[in-house]
Amino acid sequence: MSRRSLLRAFGAGAAGVTLAGCGVPAAYVQPGDRAGRDYSGSDHTLHFANWPLYIDADDKNASKRPTLDAFGKRTGISVTYTEEINDNDEFFGKISPALMNHQETGRDLIVVSDWMAARFVRLGWVQEMDRAKQPNVAKYLDPQLRSPAFDKGRTHSVPWQSGITGIAYNRRKLGREIRSLSDLWADDLSGKVTLLSGLDEALALLMQGNGVDVTRWKREDFYEVCDQVEKLVKKKHIRRFTGNDYIKDLSTGDVLACQAYSGDVIQLQADNPEIEFVVPEEGAELWAESLMIPNLARHKRNAEKLIDHYYDPEVAAALATWVNYVCPVPAAREVLASSKDEETAALAEEPLIFPDEAMRKRLAIARDITSEERTGFAKKWNSIVGL
Repeated sequence: MSRRSLLRAFGAGAAGVTLAGCGVPAAYVQPGDRAGRDYSGSDHTLHFANWPLYIDADDKNASKRPTLDAFGKRTGISVTYTEEINDNDEFFGKISPALMNHQETGRDLIVVSDWMAARFVRLGWVQEMDRAKQPNVAKYLDPQLRSPAFDKGRTHSVPWQSGITGIAYNRRKLGREIRSLSDLWADDLSGKVTLLSGLDEALALLMQGNGVDVTRWKREDFYEVCDQVEKLVKKKHIRRFTGNDYIKDLSTGDVLACQAYSGDVIQLQADNPEIEFVVPEEGAELWAESLMIPNLARHKRNAEKLIDHYYDPEVAAALATWVNYVCPVPAAREVLASSKDEETAALAEEPLIFPDEAMRKRLAIARDITSEERTGFAKKWNSIVGL
């Protein structure tokens, strides 16, 4: 099972509702108020909060995590690892009361999707990292992920894993290739297409289908997509909007083509090689889910060490072998290629883990939805999706 298959289509904008519903404004924290006392020198621990099924596990004992165990042996730092993040908005609601009130969250390291990471950065709720103490990150971070619009220079975030939102389809059952987003709207796919329900998950790819540069998309681009999707819904061309349950629909044949995540499709192909993943000719969205250190974290230096540990190509390769998403450490490819295990070595040639240059030219990191835009956009999108 993929980690992403646990996501729920919770509905964009829920976090903003949470804050407003409490009658408390979202409080921006000034840079000088973000750091607390760092106990890393005397307390060799840290608390790492992540998503379920998003780290390597021992084949014989699923409770053991080899890459984390290796970090502990090398550094003497004990990691409390919790799989408590099941939804970006839900987790935001869980820790936002502490952050807006200048209190500790009890976590030293968290992983959230970049569109949510953008919200944390805007609010000043995460600390700047010391890259001088993270030589692996400085050397090995994928150049294409180094400077997203929400965090220029990646000073407040480091990708944990990356991925692509594109199109998945069953080539044998469809009987033809899909090359472009517009191919989804052909008559032979009427009622056999699904789109992602989440605004942040669905929007970029649909804009790219219109030829939009998603690194700088505009308000009118959003409403153009809404008009198109609304017409397709009325024609019943779109079967439904999904979270990650598109996996089941595609597997059973109820759906022939859909918006999909690259990591999910790699795992689907293991059981059904007829499933293909396409980066459309117009382009696809490259996204990341990133490590961040919350304000007042008690073990900031320890957290920075753990992040750098995962940017060692050997460690990144071990993680990539298990999670099957786009590896943010391209140098890990050489590690996998040199493996004596044939299946492991084959992963080095998997473009959905290590995109080639031709694919990379069609990938873009979308700009995030601003806080001013979100309420109106979410209301419009959710009215179409039925949330």
